Amino acid sequence: MSCAVAVPLRVSPLFYKLSVSPPVALNLHASPSSPSTTSHSSPTSPLSPLTLRLNNQPEDEPVSSSSSSTTTLLTTATSGPALMKMKRPAMIKIPSSGLSFVATEALAEVGPMDKVEVEGEGYYVCCKRGKRRAMEDRYSAVVNSQGDSKQVFKYDLSMFIFVQLQAFFGVFDGHGGAKAAEFAANNIGRNIMKEVTRRREEEIEEAVKDGYLTTDAEFLKEGASGGACCVTALIREGDLVVSNAGDCRAVLSRGGVAEALTVDHRPCREDERDRIENTGGYVDCCRGVWRIQGSLAVSRGLGDQHLKNWVVAEPETKVVRLAPECEFLILASDGLWDKVSNQEAVDVVRHLCVGIDNLEPFSACKKLVDLPVTRGSIDDISVMVIQLTHFIP
Repeated sequence: MSCAVAVPLRVSPLFYKLSVSPPVALNLHASPSSPSTTSHSSPTSPLSPLTLRLNNQPEDEPVSSSSSSTTTLLTTATSGPALMKMKRPAMIKIPSSGLSFVATEALAEVGPMDKVEVEGEGYYVCCKRGKRRAMEDRYSAVVNSQGDSKQVFKYDLSMFIFVQLQAFFGVFDGHGGAKAAEFAANNIGRNIMKEVTRRREEEIEEAVKDGYLTTDAEFLKEGASGGACCVTALIREGDLVVSNAGDCRAVLSRGGVAEALTVDHRPCREDERDRIENTGGYVDCCRGVWRIQGSLAVSRGLGDQHLKNWVVAEPETKVVRLAPECEFLILASDGLWDKVSNQEAVDVVRHLCVGIDNLEPFSACKKLVDLPVTRGSIDDISVMVIQLTHFIP
């Protein structure tokens, strides 16, 4: 008796390109004349050229071997030809339900996403999973490959139209799951640029704010749980527009001096605590950590439906005119900033990216991710290093 089981592996595109094995036909009982076969495909992401490295089984390893799964007994009769006899296989109990098993957003079912690395055009990303079962951080990156800020172009799969844009970047730190971070990575750039194209240049901060609020409203309509902190950077017509909601942070290296372009949104901030208490919420400190309603340790972000009266998605935005002394920008989740200071992060990157013949920005990015781990961090850590000199007119 022969039975074939199709096991498709399907993972949502998230913010990266997956390299995983496709559906495999498993022959539970193979005959010598029916070898098993395997087909291959490579799903791609609509947002970033990120490669997910998984510990897969070698592609050329056979699923089954007829020589090991059957026993051949050769007997010779004196009055007739040799007879081939097959040992009866053990009975296979097949469940009555379907035989298809699908791995969706639970990445640990496909394989552990321990580390994610990408080298882009003028930017570098490295993410490392902490002690959680699955990575909850996401990122997005869209770069105009022509480097012309006046060019109108279309970003293929997602059909985003960006006008007068050189680049858009974002790092998103999820909590209570990865759904909010994934949603933000897939949608916030599009929503911001919709607002940018319909407003005057001096209204860029309002455009970004409305892009954040629209993304938040769309996610809440999904009815999904969890939330996400965000930090984004828009490079447009020589301006660097940096925004954040939550405790993801952006730090600029200006001639080697660290300049924080964002301020973390946490309940311990006096203005944030006043805002929360004036709207009927409360903030308390438990074991040294300030929390809203005794729950969340950040005061702004996307999602968090049950705390939406106090955890707002409105970002704070700062616009910086790019100049030659603007060397690079670091966008990172709190997994980095909880263990590494702004100036130390700039020093680590600058040592490998400025004033040397062989630039190693990708190595600097990976070094930043590894540093908090050596200091005891158990959080997810995501770091993006953007070489601003690549985008200065």
